[in-house]
Amino acid sequence: MSDYSVALWSFNLGCAPESVAGLAERIEEGVRRAADGGARLLMLPEYLVECCLAFKPDGLPPEEEMGFLATVGAELISLLRPLPQTYGVSLLAGSMPVSTEEGMTNTAVLLTADGREIRQDKLCLTPFEQSPDTWHLTPGSTLRVFDLDGLKMAILICLDVEMPALSSLLAGHSLDLLLVPSMTEKPSGYHRVFGCARARAVELMCAVGVCGVVGTSKGTTQNDTNFSGAALYLPCEEEFGHTGVAADVPPTGGAAGEEPFLIAPVPFEQMRALRSGKAEVWPGAWTADHVAVTAEPDRKY
Repeated sequence: MSDYSVALWSFNLGCAPESVAGLAERIEEGVRRAADGGARLLMLPEYLVECCLAFKPDGLPPEEEMGFLATVGAELISLLRPLPQTYGVSLLAGSMPVSTEEGMTNTAVLLTADGREIRQDKLCLTPFEQSPDTWHLTPGSTLRVFDLDGLKMAILICLDVEMPALSSLLAGHSLDLLLVPSMTEKPSGYHRVFGCARARAVELMCAVGVCGVVGTSKGTTQNDTNFSGAALYLPCEEEFGHTGVAADVPPTGGAAGEEPFLIAPVPFEQMRALRSGKAEVWPGAWTADHVAVTAEPDRKY
């Protein structure tokens, strides 16, 4: 196996399911599409479950939306759990609020074709996510590296990929694939997340898959717009065509029903060879431990 194909689905929140079961059926269609395209892994975006606000209880206040979506999310995962083994495609079912003893987290849930469930909390929350007047979430505290289908992977949710400190924690783990589910309201947010995802591919000498929700959820009290696309980034090396862009679908607001769906191969064996010393200039898991930062004034001569 020299390549490992991934599918990236920028789900349109305007789909307005009538029930959790209806959403699960639509996701199964995407899993089937990924399997038919030869993908081994399908990633859905951050807060995919927000489309379930289309059938929220009447009069539900904004500060109770996360509790509702946590209940919906738990039901959704139970319905999706058989799909990876049925179709032979692991499913990162986006992220969703999850109730814990410490508070409500924004958690990505990966259901694997070999029967495991891998969870990753968002570590760096936006100010909006922490607001007591709206979603009032709690950040996670653990970054997980895991093996799947012989590849080493990790998940950074949206803003997490913008944090160099988190990338540095991953530097010594020889990742093959970094997964970045996202939600960005504006083109500026899309370019921050996708630009930083592209940088992580260079820093970590790994593939980075990123996709975000598009469209507007019926019943939302929060994001009136969502703008995103889908892309697989690779290190900027001659072997991969110099640019670092393996495949991408242009961003959209999804107003006309657009829904980017991308399937692309991950050339992990070539990346491993580059990490072993064949890259153009990559210094390996380099650290700046020997570099001092000072605030000394300029010398006068």
